Amino acid sequence: MNETHRHAIVASTVFDGVAGHEDCAAIIEGSRIAGLVPRQELPDAMPTTVLPEGACLAPGFIDIQCNGGGDILLNDDPSPAAMNAIARAHRQFGTTSLLPTLITDTREKMRAALAAANEAAAANPSILGIHLEGPFISPEKAGAHSRAFIREPVAEDLEMLTAPRRGATLVTLAPERVPAGFIASLVNSGVRVSLGHSMATYEETKAAMAEGLTGFSHLFNAMRAIASRDPGPVPAALKSPEAWFSMIVDNEHVHPAVLRLAVRSSAHPILITDAMPPVGGNKTAFTLYGEEIAVRGGRCERADGTLSGATLDMASAVRNCIELLGERLPWALRFASAEPARFLGLDNELGRIAEGFRADLVALDPNSLRIYGSWVAGEYAPGAG
Repeated sequence: MNETHRHAIVASTVFDGVAGHEDCAAIIEGSRIAGLVPRQELPDAMPTTVLPEGACLAPGFIDIQCNGGGDILLNDDPSPAAMNAIARAHRQFGTTSLLPTLITDTREKMRAALAAANEAAAANPSILGIHLEGPFISPEKAGAHSRAFIREPVAEDLEMLTAPRRGATLVTLAPERVPAGFIASLVNSGVRVSLGHSMATYEETKAAMAEGLTGFSHLFNAMRAIASRDPGPVPAALKSPEAWFSMIVDNEHVHPAVLRLAVRSSAHPILITDAMPPVGGNKTAFTLYGEEIAVRGGRCERADGTLSGATLDMASAVRNCIELLGERLPWALRFASAEPARFLGLDNELGRIAEGFRADLVALDPNSLRIYGSWVAGEYAPGAG
């Protein structure tokens, strides 16, 4: 194969998603990874990017719950242009791919967002599909979601959600708010289903898992709490090696001590941002359902103090996973890349630096988690620095 079509990225450490390789190079050919080699084995004529001394090259971060960024909220503009802009805003923080997330809204907004994701995923490798968080959730656990739009699904919804489309579709719902068989119908059509904003009992959760539910959105937040005789969804999630749970590690949504227990369970942790428009933007306030949400002390909150998403980015989520939860860097990186890829069924394509995988990479300082830059399908963009 003609070496002139290849280039290399050299790093002090390449973390391939499983193990670290010292003084190593990732060879990129077009949009794919052609292999890993020791630096000294690189051909002299190969174009080479040498990262700063001590830098780590890792799989790009995958954010499966991203409501907005760059001063854009998807609910306000469910279009391909908005999705692309949100992805650009998060790219500087090492997020190479994401699921734009629509919070509970009208059926018309849902249709628009699904169509936009289908179009965006065809043209932009950073757009992996879409995450619909709601509207089939519990009014008792609405959080920042508008109760006016919360509803139970009808046949039209099932037809809409199971229609063929590009990319992944993730639906967060409350199992107790949907009819028996609804989750199975979604799963059988290729949709990933996650429990969230739910008052489901332990038994209802187990029944949903038997239908194919495998995810738990922002575990502990907006779901029935654990009680001695009423365990709820959390124990069902944490004892299952076939379950994935997302977590917002911002020291606001969940106490770190609680998350430390969760990451040592049988289930698989995923780092998410739950990001709102201020991430990668210039404004410190935005509107949600016509109500102003302000950033105060690192919190996105309504006037009544209700948390309304987060100001978190993925680089900070990885850093917090290390500093607040006591995880080692390799595990924190896996929670931001390999695990979301596995959850979405994309683990033969993303989440690893290995031959044949897409060249989605992030270059970072392993101590500060400063992002030097990233590659999406082999295309470079600088980091936030």
